[in-house]
Amino acid sequence: MSLLELRGLDVFHGDLPALRDVSLSVEAGEILSVVGANGAGKTTMLRTISGLLRPRAGEIVLDEARLDRLPCHAVVERGVVQVPEGRKIFPSLAVLENLELGSYTSRARAERRQSLERVFALFPILSERRRQVAGTLSGGQQQMLAIGRALMALPRILMLDEPSLGLAPLVVQEIFGIIAEINRAGTTILLVEQNTRQALALAQRGYVLENGRVALVGRGSELLDNEHVRRAYLGL
Repeated sequence: MSLLELRGLDVFHGDLPALRDVSLSVEAGEILSVVGANGAGKTTMLRTISGLLRPRAGEIVLDEARLDRLPCHAVVERGVVQVPEGRKIFPSLAVLENLELGSYTSRARAERRQSLERVFALFPILSERRRQVAGTLSGGQQQMLAIGRALMALPRILMLDEPSLGLAPLVVQEIFGIIAEINRAGTTILLVEQNTRQALALAQRGYVLENGRVALVGRGSELLDNEHVRRAYLGL
């Protein structure tokens, strides 16, 4: 049984369809990558799962319980946590203050100290700079902070929206390595990414979104070998 399912999801921006009949499943413990061109509907999908957007049709189900009728904070309380595109840290606050804000639910507050220890073990640079104003961090460090803040909420499913955006190649490699480590520690990952090669190489399974619809589904390695994917997204 899937941990998270999207069933026939239709989402509109005003009168314009953004997602059309999108069905997707995320299995517990896996890394699932959703790839596609800019404007394909990837961010809209994550924002809808998070409760920031409401579907016009379809269902979002976590452990057979509906999510799509819940407010955003209740989605987080159930363990579905998003790292938004562009990081969206609080630049005027210290690193530690940003992290503490991630643990605002009652369950997360109770484990704040242990969660901070885990985040600092995963990101030693954040421990070193815990008193530093977050807006003065490098882009890669800000991305680490955004991921760390999400981990403070004790996610069952960690959703990452374009974590490689604007980062140098070596930093991208480091971030993807950290995502794999988070997954090995037991957190299910839903990764949305334009870096198709990296995302599908990391994932057990993948979906390709095109114009708001699911165009392809398969194992990450299979999609990397798919002729359409190679032509359209890998330039091969």
